[in-house]
Amino acid sequence: DIRKCLVAMAADEDDPLTKAFKYRFSFARNHTLGNLMLSALEESTGSFPEAIDICSRLLNARGRVFPSTLDEVRLCAATWNGCKLDGQAKASHSDSTLYRVWLESAAPVRAYEPALDAIREADFIVLGPGSLFTSILPNLLVPGVIDAIRDSRAATLFVCSLADQQGETRGMTALEHYGALCRHGMEGLVDYMLVHSVDSLHPGDGACERVDLDARSGQIGVHGEEIRPVRISCDDADRIQSRGTVVMVRDLVDPDRPTWHDPIALRNAFRTVLRLSRTQPRFARDREVERRAADMVKVRTRE
Repeated sequence: DIRKCLVAMAADEDDPLTKAFKYRFSFARNHTLGNLMLSALEESTGSFPEAIDICSRLLNARGRVFPSTLDEVRLCAATWNGCKLDGQAKASHSDSTLYRVWLESAAPVRAYEPALDAIREADFIVLGPGSLFTSILPNLLVPGVIDAIRDSRAATLFVCSLADQQGETRGMTALEHYGALCRHGMEGLVDYMLVHSVDSLHPGDGACERVDLDARSGQIGVHGEEIRPVRISCDDADRIQSRGTVVMVRDLVDPDRPTWHDPIALRNAFRTVLRLSRTQPRFARDREVERRAADMVKVRTRE
C-alpha cells in the first residue's frame, strides 16, 4: 500500500522511473521494484520513514505518505461462518466473506505519531478506495488512529468499492460495507459515503440481503466481464443516513477498467463533498458527541 500511494502521488505517471516502480520480478517472488527499493533503503538507512521519503523524492511525489505504525503486526480475520485466518494473504483469499479483522503483535502496537498529527490537522479525511478488510480497516485498528479522526475537525468520507472482492467482501452490499466500518470503531465518525451506481435510487428498491457466491452478478463497464457490483438500494441508503452519514450516489466507474474508480469522477465527487462540508453542520460527529454525553448522564444518574 505504501508503494501504491507513492506511485499514485508521482508527479508524472509516464515517467520511466514511475513505471519501473511498478515492475514485478518473477524471480523475486513477484515483488515490485518499488517494494524492493523500500526494503533495501530501510535496511541501509535503518529507518522505514526515511526510506519512504527517499522514494517520494525520486518520484517527485505531490504529497506525503505516512505508515500508520512502524511495529511488526500480523493481520488476523474471522469469517461470517466463524473461521479464523492468520495473515493478510489468507484473509484476502478467504473462501468465505470476512466479518471482522484485528491486529496481533508480540508487543503493544504503537501508532506512528506523524501519521496521527497529519490526521488531526487534515482538512479532509478519505477512507478508500481500497480493500475494505485488508487495506482500509487495518489502519483504523492501530491504537490512536480513530481517536485522531475523532479529534480532527475534517470531514470524513468513506469511498465504497465498486465491486466485491471475491476473497473478502463476496456478496456484501454497500450497507454491509458501512456496517463493517462501524463495527471496527467508526460509528458516528463517517460524515459522507460515496457509492457507485448507474441507476437512480427509488423507494422500495429492496432491502439488502446476504447471498451466496453465485447468486449475484452484474455488468460494470464495457469489457463484458462478469463482475459483482456492490449494490445499494434506497432503503439501504436511508438506513445509512439514519445513522448520521450523508450518502452520495454517483456513476464512478472507469470505462476502461471496470473494477476501478474513474479518477475524474472521483475528483469531482470529492469537490462536492468539500463544498458540502463547508456549508453544512457535521451531523455524524455532533450526534456521536451528544449520544456519549447522554450515556454519561445516564450512568451518573444510576450512580
